[in-house]
Amino acid sequence: MPSASLIAPYTPDATRYDELLNSDGSVRAHWRPLIERLDASTPDALRRGVELARRLIVENGVTYNVYADPQGRDRPWQLDTLPLILPAEEWQVIAAGVAQRARLLDSLLADLYGPQRLLAEGIVPPEIVFGHPNFLWPCRGLNPAGGRWLQVYAADLARAPNGQWWILGDRTQTPSGPGYALENRRIVSRVFPQLIDDLRVRSASPFFAALREQMLSQVEDDESPLAVVLTPGPFNETYFEHAYLARQLGFALVEGADLTVRGDTLYLKTFAGLRRVHAVLRRLDDDFCDPAELRSDSALGVPGLLQVVRKGRVVLANPLGSGVLESASWLGFLPPIADWLNSESLALPSVATWWCGERPALEHVITNLEKLVIKPVFPNQKFEPVFGSSLDRKAKAAVVERLRARPYAYVAQERVSLSQSPVWGASGVTGRALAIRVYAVATPNGFQVMPGGLARIAGDSAADVVSNQRGGGSKDVWVIAADDAAEEIDTVAGRRRQRSEDLPSRLVENLFWMGRYAIRCDDKARLARATLALDTRSDAWKHAMNSCAQFGVLAEKLDLPASLFDVGNANGLAADLRRLEWSATQARSRLSAEHWRAIGVLQRQYHESVSSRSDAREALDRLVLSLSGLAGFALDDMTQDDGWRMLLLGRRLERVQFLATLLGMRLSVATAPSRSELEWWLDIVGSTVAYRTRNLDRPRVAPVLHLLIRDVQNPRGIGFQCEKIRFILEQLRAGDATFDDSFERAAADLDETDFGVLEGVGYTAAGARQAFAQRLIALADAATQLSDRLSMRHFSHTEGDLQVVAA
Repeated sequence: MPSASLIAPYTPDATRYDELLNSDGSVRAHWRPLIERLDASTPDALRRGVELARRLIVENGVTYNVYADPQGRDRPWQLDTLPLILPAEEWQVIAAGVAQRARLLDSLLADLYGPQRLLAEGIVPPEIVFGHPNFLWPCRGLNPAGGRWLQVYAADLARAPNGQWWILGDRTQTPSGPGYALENRRIVSRVFPQLIDDLRVRSASPFFAALREQMLSQVEDDESPLAVVLTPGPFNETYFEHAYLARQLGFALVEGADLTVRGDTLYLKTFAGLRRVHAVLRRLDDDFCDPAELRSDSALGVPGLLQVVRKGRVVLANPLGSGVLESASWLGFLPPIADWLNSESLALPSVATWWCGERPALEHVITNLEKLVIKPVFPNQKFEPVFGSSLDRKAKAAVVERLRARPYAYVAQERVSLSQSPVWGASGVTGRALAIRVYAVATPNGFQVMPGGLARIAGDSAADVVSNQRGGGSKDVWVIAADDAAEEIDTVAGRRRQRSEDLPSRLVENLFWMGRYAIRCDDKARLARATLALDTRSDAWKHAMNSCAQFGVLAEKLDLPASLFDVGNANGLAADLRRLEWSATQARSRLSAEHWRAIGVLQRQYHESVSSRSDAREALDRLVLSLSGLAGFALDDMTQDDGWRMLLLGRRLERVQFLATLLGMRLSVATAPSRSELEWWLDIVGSTVAYRTRNLDRPRVAPVLHLLIRDVQNPRGIGFQCEKIRFILEQLRAGDATFDDSFERAAADLDETDFGVLEGVGYTAAGARQAFAQRLIALADAATQLSDRLSMRHFSHTEGDLQVVAA
């Protein structure tokens, strides 16, 4: 290894297997191309690569919530740009072992919820089955659709000091991480674009194609399939991945409230009505899925879901009850189970494990406590793993007493010194403990294993536990293709396609409100900016400040610049920006990466302005520019389906409400608007240039109102918004004669006024202005009522019967 090498400061650990270096200190053959490429790069180029990865994580909104972390659900995902590299021959052993284990666990679940021969023969202790909170008695005798108990499986692996891969645990309920693994690959491929091709790194995309095909493979040929990703919601720690998988697979992202059971069939509440759901990729734990039969206090599940599963009317990945295998206690029993069920030995061994419920195992654990790690048998136990080597005499005695009191509740495992992998550090390349999670999906030809997976690294060099919840990070896993491997196509394919109208009602509702909040923020920002541009001695100043207070821009007891940065004002700009972000979060699966990134940039810029207390007008300029960018995404970056139409409808209605209210408030006053007030209006609406282009004289009431209200060519005026609203409503109601047209009548009433009459200074002109102001207020009220009717009809489904849409 050359002394000038980037990895010169890297120090191997004699107690661990080193992923990078051979025992003589030389770089392993499959790592050499990467190290040589890094050594040939300049320090600035390497720093730019690391910074690029960090920027992409922030801009793409890749997050992972660490419980009790002050950053909450906004905590950025931790990714080390140096990948873990595995040669083809080594990967073949891992893939074969993981696929074999998935087959075994599939058979084990079928026996536990079926004939229970393993229990009858005494091969499996009943305590670890019936004591497990995820053994669901209502699932006894269940026959999952397609006959598979495991659709998706994940194994946690670590390498012992001798280089042998060991399985640390099995993930059979809702295996998390494949979406993060794919995002890691996409980010690292930006950092090392050419190197991935040069090393012939295998693609992970065929795994997702197989997953999509498996989810839809049980659908009858005469039906149009619908699959969904069931999420607990945005507060879950891996919500980013839920939305990411839904977008990658082309499935709808739904929460429990979006689904309903009618008879023995599961339906999605879509914008058009009820649509049958054929497959569910769930990210919701077993007992939360059906409050009718499982956990009655769950507000996240779908009442009646288990009955649909019993009838074989939905493919569930994974079936309810599969979480019973997520316990360290199973590891010690799997070798005899494999021999009894499948007459084979496991290719990948499990870490040595002793269930303390057996007397000989308990005594062995107590005798050798300093060499072992004590863990709870069941996931609902409030007991953190205890490393025997770290216990003093008093603590050891307390642990022994606890083991003897409830031996069946504890399991002991040999402490494995995890292998060490190189990571980027502040002082160069350092070593961290590493484990990997490998994924498999069921296919008609057996289990297909994702090439690579998700590598997880410890939070610091002294740690021997890898956990994202404990501050750990992640790596991309590069599996080198064998010399004779066929080229892998990087696509997600399927023999069927989903229908574009299968839009969950909640998704469409959030798109609608995303549109409304985007315009609400834009209107308030423009109102504040135009007001700050006024001379405080002008005729417009008093009315402008009253308007800012009316629309929540001006907080009580604060001046206008301070109000703009007041995050505690429930009606202020900061609160509406938070509502915009929340709506976008709920609709994230329908937004492009660039669209979501633009929302994230907007939020960060505003928070930076709040933190720095920057110049208010400069902050508003940046905000208006960012919000204008969202308008471009809304118009040109989305599929033009009903969800898109509702987003645009929300934008149009919000603008009508704001402008009609703004103008109506002022025209209801007896005095005519002054020149400075008219110029202020034009500035708010962004129509100053348009007015000057069409009119040579100074602003007057009649031509200004014509431009802002009646001119259908002014994209920010009321007339333009009303024309677009009429067009969208015609598309949405599709001949529905019961649809209320009160908004259209209110808009038509504005056309009956002669604006010239409004310019006078006498009693007649004042009365005409006040009468017209009432019509504007009526239009704003009609826009509110239309919004409410749309919500009841399409979102709450309380207006009329909810129809079932034919497949």
